[in-house]
Amino acid sequence: MADSSFDIVSKIDRQEVDNALNQTAKEIGHRFDFKGTGASISWAGDNIEIKANSEERANAALDAFKDKVVKRGLSLKILDAGEPRLSGKEYRMLVTLKEGIDQENAKKISKLIRDEGPKGIKAQIQGEELRVSSKKKDDLQDVISLLKGKDLDIALQFVNYR
Repeated sequence: MADSSFDIVSKIDRQEVDNALNQTAKEIGHRFDFKGTGASISWAGDNIEIKANSEERANAALDAFKDKVVKRGLSLKILDAGEPRLSGKEYRMLVTLKEGIDQENAKKISKLIRDEGPKGIKAQIQGEELRVSSKKKDDLQDVISLLKGKDLDIALQFVNYR
């Protein structure tokens, strides 16, 4: 009998992030507390740039963006917001998107699976994802439950379940 397996990945639905960004830009344009602050949010390459005339307004724009991201079903763990920096007369904040599982987190997750998961589970690091395999499908379900219960610093998705 062949082994059952699934992959653990950390991917971002860019369309949903773009939708959240557009909703936030619209909200910033209409909200009373943003009038006359020069606040804006836009793509800057693969990152998101927030501009405002004060540090508080930049943080408020970030909070509005985070609300939209959560409402779209995305995890806040994909966002890595920097501090607002003064640039000329305005504050700029760069928000980077975290995607993929780096080697350090991959090793941490595979060690967690080995230590706390059911016996007979194999976890292999394959680039920026992990392949978890076992003879029993129930053990794979247990691993998924275990990882969902842990507070890891990256957003995980479970794909290719077979």
